[in-house]
Amino acid sequence: MDKPIVVVGSINLDLVASSPHIPAPGETIFGTDFRTFFGGKGANQAVAAARLGAPVTMIARVGEDSFGAQLIEGLRAAGVRTDCVSPTPGSSGIALITTDAKGENSIVVIPGANGKLSPADLEKYDAILKNAGMILTQLEIPLQTIEVLVDRAQKHGVPLMLDPAPAQALAPDLLAKCTWITPNEIEASVLCGINTNSLGSEQIAALLQKSGARNLVLKEGARGVLVKQGTRAGVRVSGFPVKAIDTTAAGDGFSGAFAVGLLRGDTVEESARFANAVAGISVTRPGAQASMPDLAEVEDFLNRHS
Repeated sequence: MDKPIVVVGSINLDLVASSPHIPAPGETIFGTDFRTFFGGKGANQAVAAARLGAPVTMIARVGEDSFGAQLIEGLRAAGVRTDCVSPTPGSSGIALITTDAKGENSIVVIPGANGKLSPADLEKYDAILKNAGMILTQLEIPLQTIEVLVDRAQKHGVPLMLDPAPAQALAPDLLAKCTWITPNEIEASVLCGINTNSLGSEQIAALLQKSGARNLVLKEGARGVLVKQGTRAGVRVSGFPVKAIDTTAAGDGFSGAFAVGLLRGDTVEESARFANAVAGISVTRPGAQASMPDLAEVEDFLNRHS
């Protein structure tokens, strides 16, 4: 892999409470544990790719609070290039996460410095973007910045992968400019503008393409993914049987690993299976960035599940 993966996105400190179940509105319950982890969808994807041996550069912002320096150091320790991460007046991004005994979670994100990542940052680091092998981005930064980023990627001929989370409606024109989108079922429903619970994977994929998407990976949790590339028939790539304890960053692990697979020359199906393995390992561990495996762990996992 000659060219780096460039991640333009969020960096958060995750405040994670464990409890028997996720509380309903108005309900107060006792938790069983509390920990802090380095997170943010952008940073999670960057760390996932870097731990797999890919060169990774992150373009992002952190706050000038006590968390900012810690978040940058966490990225550096994982092998991510951080000279394009800018300290910004105010707070860093924060995610409040509750996980239950089944490994499911609910998340509230406070953008902080992530909300100040602007088109001016893209102009500043345009040479970095131009020389990327692939650009990864998500929706935890301003939509205006993402729109400019997508245009720059198209102008430079650099493939761009959008993880459309947190879920929000997006213009067909924006989706059409993305090389890949990687929604889960909830995000797909929002992008399609209808409740897709009663639809099959192929039907959802068809609706996403009608909504503007060219190539997509529909992430379906433990069932794996459906890959739909252009006019080709959809291909299902099954997940792996594991006991999940924390699903917080599974989708981010998938996105980072899928990009690594594609850039090292694997087929789309091989890349999806590789990414499913990364996601499968990550859900067996607590935390976001802390749950991401290295390449040797993934290869061993795939050998055991061949």
